[in-house]
Amino acid sequence: MASVTFQNVQKSYGKTQIIERLGFEIEDGEFVVLVGPSGCGKSTLLRMLAGLEDITGGEIMIDGRVVNELESKDRDIAMVFQSYALYPHMTVGENMGFSLRLRNADKGVTEKRVADAAKILNLDKLLGRYPRELSGGQRQRVAMGRAIVRDPKVFLFDEPLSNLDAKLRVAMRAEIKALHQRLKTTTVYVTHDQIEAMTMADRIVVMHDGAVEQIGTPLELYDRPDNLFVAQFIGSPAMNVIEGNVRRSNGRCTVEAHGAMWPVPAGMSAEEGKAVHYGVRPGDITLSDPANGVPAKVIVVEPTGAETELLVEVGEAQITLAVHGRVDAQPDQMVGLVIASESVHLFDRQSSQRLS
Repeated sequence: MASVTFQNVQKSYGKTQIIERLGFEIEDGEFVVLVGPSGCGKSTLLRMLAGLEDITGGEIMIDGRVVNELESKDRDIAMVFQSYALYPHMTVGENMGFSLRLRNADKGVTEKRVADAAKILNLDKLLGRYPRELSGGQRQRVAMGRAIVRDPKVFLFDEPLSNLDAKLRVAMRAEIKALHQRLKTTTVYVTHDQIEAMTMADRIVVMHDGAVEQIGTPLELYDRPDNLFVAQFIGSPAMNVIEGNVRRSNGRCTVEAHGAMWPVPAGMSAEEGKAVHYGVRPGDITLSDPANGVPAKVIVVEPTGAETELLVEVGEAQITLAVHGRVDAQPDQMVGLVIASESVHLFDRQSSQRLS
């Protein structure tokens, strides 16, 4: 196991800057997820850590050693790709032990490591099969087994679940997390799926346009996003965000937006008239009658079983609710929205930064 450090890391292709002076540290044994939209630089950063991309500037360290100039094979890392990258003419066991055979490792050591990894991943009965005889989930486990056999200091995962169907993604998420809890190897995992990030990570690094927007535990990012981008990216369904202006009366604040007055957390000190983004998560809104909340018209009702999602309209704004259980509401019906004011988020409209 080892720590990973990025110091003022930069990457550019010609005059196009992809990553600019990025820096943070991953602790020994930590599971860190790099998340962000396509083109944010997360896969490029992972590939630089792996030695598959050159670094334009800065330093990358593994276990305190600068690895900028080291070949990928000398960095003591193992990478699991989205495409599995298995050799079709080799059996499962041969695929898993291939990297050790390249190093001329003792045959007995190779066989023991392959057997141990296969047992961890429930592949011990499949060692004689070829990749074409496996399901997508089994192929991904073989790719993971190949990484485990190397016993690296750092595991790198590059969107490993993107090729799997929804049900299998959920199962593999749990398997990867359980594997980390068992091996406790430092892990860097790249995904664009914030649900994967929330459910798997010890800490999440949210990236946007080659920069780090925020680093924190999943619940820290969910409960206290630093800015509007993080607020809207983390959480499913996404946070509702509307534009409004602060109003102060008798020492209390509200936000006026779309013809309604919206509650804010107690103690909010924003000045009168300040232009803000008002954010509230779908799960922090409940239904009432129109006289006891923000009046809204129901547009769509989506029952999912355990909860019901509603799309409602307030003025020109559309708001999503996620209500636990079943709801007796119909399209075009007028309802009241009761906002959990202590869970409201306000962001400066000019800077998009969170207001305390």
